[in-house]
Amino acid sequence: MTPLNSDVRQYLLVTGNYWAFTLTDGALRMLIVLHFYSLGFSPLAIASLFLFYEFFGVVTNLVGGWLGARLGLNKTMNIGLFLQVSALLMLLVPAEWLTVVWVMTAQALSGIAKDLNKMSAKSSLKLLLPDSAQGALYKWVAILTGSKNALKGVGFFLGGLLLSQLGFGGAIASMAAMLLLVWLASLVLLKKDLGKSSFKPKFKDLLSKSRAINQLSAARMFLFGARDVWFVIALPLYLSSQFQWSHTEVGSFLALWVIGYGLVQSIAPMITGKGHDAGSARKSLPDGKTALLWASLLCTIPLLISFALQYSSSPLAWLIGGLLLFGAVFAVNSSLHSYLIVSYAGRDGVSLDVGFYYMANAMGRLIGTLLSGWVYQAYGLNACLWISSAFLFATVLVSIGLPRLQNERTNDM
Repeated sequence: MTPLNSDVRQYLLVTGNYWAFTLTDGALRMLIVLHFYSLGFSPLAIASLFLFYEFFGVVTNLVGGWLGARLGLNKTMNIGLFLQVSALLMLLVPAEWLTVVWVMTAQALSGIAKDLNKMSAKSSLKLLLPDSAQGALYKWVAILTGSKNALKGVGFFLGGLLLSQLGFGGAIASMAAMLLLVWLASLVLLKKDLGKSSFKPKFKDLLSKSRAINQLSAARMFLFGARDVWFVIALPLYLSSQFQWSHTEVGSFLALWVIGYGLVQSIAPMITGKGHDAGSARKSLPDGKTALLWASLLCTIPLLISFALQYSSSPLAWLIGGLLLFGAVFAVNSSLHSYLIVSYAGRDGVSLDVGFYYMANAMGRLIGTLLSGWVYQAYGLNACLWISSAFLFATVLVSIGLPRLQNERTNDM
């Protein structure tokens, strides 16, 4: 690892930035859901507050990958941190200014910031290890992805706690101050040419020409739509309205769920078998068949939760148990996908492929968020769970076509 010491230090800086951002991102989401629900906003109105957040995530991942390849990942990372600070400051206005349009605009900045940071962090890992070190790549991607989601869970808890202790304005101000310090440190410490490609990609290079990346991106879109259609809006409001949970209780529970989800992501290589980097053992690395298997295992879980909620005399116990099972299996699915995209992506201009993939991820989140508010308001949580299973079935169908051998590369597709 000696020759990589400089790169490792830079990647740790990127990861630290990503972690700090993730704390504020998770906390801000929980703050907005709980605060505006307490103000009397309907589930659909709350979902609309995240419309620009998810929509601009789609645009940012597509354009951000191109910017990262042309300008360098250090610039896209620092721009993301600055935009998140700006989004937080926008919410420090008098309460009467916090209209739906104003909050949606602030969330648009936050959505752009989030996906610039995610794209920068995930793309950097491809540059750290040689193409031959696929087992190590899987492990490092799993650790990054899992730790990020564990911290997002801490952010959920932090959001509920800060709202209870400091109020909406105090919570926002404290997060803005913390992230401002992180941004200033990043401006000084990040290398100036991190992730810059050796060529100047054209705008037409934004759309992937790889069948493997296109199929994996489609699977990712349905996978995250299946999660967010019931988890983002419907679940916290259901816990609050049906079981009279407080803001802190909702935030704490979702925080623990996401932390556990992140921990499972981190150990996904141990669950699926990370293999080795040489000889025939290479075939034990995850491939399309592995992704298909785990998507199939996940497909029926939302339906089982729905039946339990409808017919059980202990719906809360079944809901919590189903959530734990769904989270564990979903975490493995997500970690597998995160490894496969970094593995499939080209080394030069890696952010183009990773950005395209996370554009599909953001599209799934956008669709899921909108449906979560509308379907829950109109038909309830059970309907959200049925739609979740339908999306997961689509993930299974798309995953059938993923490459079965890990040594198949995107330029072979």
